[in-house]
Amino acid sequence: MGFVTFVDETTAGERGAGWELEVAEERLTVGELIRRRVFQEVAEYNARTPEVFQGLVQPRDAERVLNGYALRTPRRIDPEAQTELALQAFAGNGFLVLVGDRQVTEVDEEVELPLGTEVTFLKLVPLVGG
Repeated sequence: MGFVTFVDETTAGERGAGWELEVAEERLTVGELIRRRVFQEVAEYNARTPEVFQGLVQPRDAERVLNGYALRTPRRIDPEAQTELALQAFAGNGFLVLVGDRQVTEVDEEVELPLGTEVTFLKLVPLVGG
């Protein structure tokens, strides 16, 4: 059993602090990594229900704010629905996933997770003016 570190980055050069998730398996699909990450961040949000959701993708009925997404109506977030949004975003190139220093492109691709693996979610930022 080990830990995987999830880190968010943007193409504008911003890098989040990163956080760890315990993983028992040595291999997982990219889709399962995304699902576990989303389930964890939704569980943390639902346990505290802060004003801003800081997650991989924007929940439905939410608006982007400085440090995440503000829900128009305070509520619990459904982890299954949020996972579906994240998988759609991955398929539509809303973000890239790098496991170690290697980009993975297929949701069904299995990746090895040796101790200390860093999984980077590179959020694509639209270019200004074109």
